[in-house]
Amino acid sequence: MCDSSLSKRFSTLDKALISTQDFWRIEPFHLSINERLPWYTHAGLCAFLSDLQVEDIEQLKGDTPALVKHLSPFIPNLESLWHECELPSLSLTSEHDTQHLSVGIPGRKWQQINAMGEAAIRKSCSNQVWLEWCAGKGYLGQWLAQQSQRPVISFEWQEALCVAGQALADKHGLPMTFKQGDALSPDCVSVFKPHQHAVALHACGDLHAHLIEHSCQQHLSAVTLSPCCYHLIQQQHYQPLSMEGKQSGLILSKNDLRIPLQETVTGGERVKRHRELEMSYRLGLDSLLQETSNQNGYIPIPSIKKSQLSQGFASFCQWAKQHKNLEIALDDLDFWYHKGQARFIQMERLSLVQQVFRRPLEMWLVCDKALRLEQAGYDVSVSTFCHRDITPRNILIQATLD
Repeated sequence: MCDSSLSKRFSTLDKALISTQDFWRIEPFHLSINERLPWYTHAGLCAFLSDLQVEDIEQLKGDTPALVKHLSPFIPNLESLWHECELPSLSLTSEHDTQHLSVGIPGRKWQQINAMGEAAIRKSCSNQVWLEWCAGKGYLGQWLAQQSQRPVISFEWQEALCVAGQALADKHGLPMTFKQGDALSPDCVSVFKPHQHAVALHACGDLHAHLIEHSCQQHLSAVTLSPCCYHLIQQQHYQPLSMEGKQSGLILSKNDLRIPLQETVTGGERVKRHRELEMSYRLGLDSLLQETSNQNGYIPIPSIKKSQLSQGFASFCQWAKQHKNLEIALDDLDFWYHKGQARFIQMERLSLVQQVFRRPLEMWLVCDKALRLEQAGYDVSVSTFCHRDITPRNILIQATLD
């Protein structure tokens, strides 16, 4: 086991997260109004949460640093946990003539591509070939090909995206070659070569884990990776990559792995209103089912078009009844809707506690991945490559072989 700063950071995060599990291992959506909380013995915390008004909850949801200060007196090690989440921010210029490549790409996504592309080029060498992992249409690869004038191998599962991406690359005269293949198949190892610099912007779960493992085994010269969607794994629990991770007593389920992803920065009042309505409808229907039909446990209801929410709670219940073949009497729906609204506010209140553990859990996961690369002989850095307003998934792992 190495004694690096990454290892020490991981150890601190690991101990703190294990000792505070009662605070963050909750599912606020599934907690009823009168259900006893995991932290019911922490009277001060319970009193603080109970005193919060709706406007207080909204303010704290948008200001995690302030929330950490408010909750630190009640949650052991919270401040030290957040100290381990501090990362250097790359000073990127984004002064590149690539605007013509951005057609059809949403603004925030293009900002991410620019920032990650520049970060990757700073760590690259002139003899490296780019390997764009889970490339989609190869937007990041196009950026790198134009700026570096070096070949890009773009590996993608969907054949239609490969065809569309190759057409775009050919149109712009870029040295890109798309290869169609399954990133989770052992056969994909054939695309890895030692002289490559692998890049992956927001590769999900097992996809970024496989990239790290193949890079280590095939001794790629460099890796630039921004992980995302940690819960998209084939196993029921997270499979650590590093020696420290494998020795940890922290076992993370898929639900636990979703916690870091609950922060969003997109959408305005309309999106917020749709979410509040849908959650209130779902919680109201759940209360109705639990209390009038002897139903134990939440019944998953299919996704609904946002336009249908405006038709009201009665229409939602009728729609859900038909889709799930529910045998319920749709009486006194105003009562159940108001109960759903109350549960939504309670859910938002309880979610504040879990909110302060989103970044620490993500840092634990990132450190585990970075340590795997370090233990394979890479010089590893962990930083942020863009502001969280562009994407909350702004952590960048960069690794180079000496």
